[in-house]
Amino acid sequence: MKHGKKYVESAALVDRLKQYDPMESMELVCKTAKAKFDETVEVSVRLGVDSRHADQQVRGAVVLPHGTGKTVRVLVFAKGDKAHEAEEAGADYIGDEATVQKIQKENWFEFDVCVATPDMMGVVGRIGRILGPKGLMPNPKSGTVTMDVAKAIKDIKAGKVEYRVDKTNICHCPIGKVSFGPEKLTENLTTLMEAIIKAKPAAAKGTYIKSLVASTTMGPGVKVNAQKF
Repeated sequence: MKHGKKYVESAALVDRLKQYDPMESMELVCKTAKAKFDETVEVSVRLGVDSRHADQQVRGAVVLPHGTGKTVRVLVFAKGDKAHEAEEAGADYIGDEATVQKIQKENWFEFDVCVATPDMMGVVGRIGRILGPKGLMPNPKSGTVTMDVAKAIKDIKAGKVEYRVDKTNICHCPIGKVSFGPEKLTENLTTLMEAIIKAKPAAAKGTYIKSLVASTTMGPGVKVNAQKF
């Protein structure tokens, strides 16, 4: 695979064999961001679990202290007072039967997060096969199935991110933008790692955090010393 000139220049700054301290890694990540836009910083955490087993699933959500730098559009499935509460809390869309039809027939996805009250999960369940693969299905573990819709919306807008181990036992998660600077990115990374460590399944054996790599949208990966967490 051939990389562009800017990527090659950035990659030359990174020692591929070294595991950097969290702050040092974030400084390097910011330094290697050469794109003309404000790149997103993402981390990939390889875990010592087997995601094929239900008792070794790692999933949850955490509010990053400095947010993600992204404007998040929230769709809330609620009715009556809860729909009004969601509207007042800043929901971008209030979902109902018509919204389900719109998603099914028009392939409408003008939202980033979907929240639902428990009494609306019967309605939302009809589009579970569509929302699920896109990671948009409301889930109690991530706090998106709740009666407290106002708090859910507030947390999401404040920078709540969901982490979930995939089939390759890796969690991919954004921790902010390059413009945040190393200090804020380090604080966001620390908060995320504390949540992932706390979510360690009892059935997981051996080394839990196997590797941790940070990178920008267009930049090279930087290995982070996970032992520091």
